[in-house]
Amino acid sequence: MIKENTDKFAQIITSEHGKTISDAKGEIQRGLEVVEHATAMASLSTGETVMNVARGIDCHSYKVPIGVCSGILPFNFPFMIPCWMFPIAVTLGNTYVMKPSEKVPMSTMYLCELT
Repeated sequence: MIKENTDKFAQIITSEHGKTISDAKGEIQRGLEVVEHATAMASLSTGETVMNVARGIDCHSYKVPIGVCSGILPFNFPFMIPCWMFPIAVTLGNTYVMKPSEKVPMSTMYLCELT
């Protein structure tokens, strides 16, 4: 959905922040890279088992959600920074609360509308 709406996001960032269209699209691409990485979190967050650490001792690690996460977003990268934060937290089973910058809230708001 982000790829399909890249032009809309770029227009929002440009009108609200003053970045050029190409700079806004670069920011969107860098944020999208983390979103795509988050899609692999299911296999990256399985934990691990180490057998026979000592005589008769095995070591197990479990990765579980921590609950509620939050992020206060800066004004200078209104799209990229949220994409660095919430996709991984949500993919791992956490609730995420985002507070966009009051100076440039529209790209974050549009991102939330799509999700």
